[in-house]
Amino acid sequence: MIKKNRALIIVTSIITLAPILIGILYWNQLPDTVATHFESDGTPNGWSSKLFAVLGLPVFIFTAHILCAFGTAIDPKRKNISPKMYRLLLGLCPVVSIVCAAAVYGYALALPMGNWLNSAFFMNLLMGIIFFTIGNYLPKCHQNYTVGIKIPWTLADENNWNLTHRFAGRLYAAVGIICVLNAFIQLRWLMPGMIIVIILLPAGYSLGLYLKETKKEKF
Repeated sequence: MIKKNRALIIVTSIITLAPILIGILYWNQLPDTVATHFESDGTPNGWSSKLFAVLGLPVFIFTAHILCAFGTAIDPKRKNISPKMYRLLLGLCPVVSIVCAAAVYGYALALPMGNWLNSAFFMNLLMGIIFFTIGNYLPKCHQNYTVGIKIPWTLADENNWNLTHRFAGRLYAAVGIICVLNAFIQLRWLMPGMIIVIILLPAGYSLGLYLKETKKEKF
């Protein structure tokens, strides 16, 4: 898996770390304290040092990227992870790194795109696209230890895994559409609510399947 995707891993790693170079180029123009976290309306509510914003954030995301790339490659059931799913996994961190850098630098340098990227419209739109994309891939994700909904009941039973991921795929796609629509409505509570939904409902569905199967075995 690593050998077949070596070029993609290198390219995505470079893209993930690229914001460091941008930050160095604009180092003298950046304030000593930089806004790195924002409310849903784009108002900053978290601040970090310039060094952390330029170096720390990209390195943190890069570390996650490498863990995803190599952790997935040594999964005992890595043969169940499709090439498309692996490429999707490799593409997430570079996108997150570039978007975060554009938002942080844009706001710090008072660029118009800074406020736009940190707006509720853009964040809902981006998360909606991500959720919808994941939803389309989840039903095709076979049992493994690194990608998917990895809870005791799905890992213990392949049928539970398949049914849960089919359910979760539809759920993620629906949540993705809702988030895209919310980019225009902009209900502040909706995004956190949707994240809770996509975490709890698949787990509850999987547990329900397990309990149903256990009840059958008793009789």
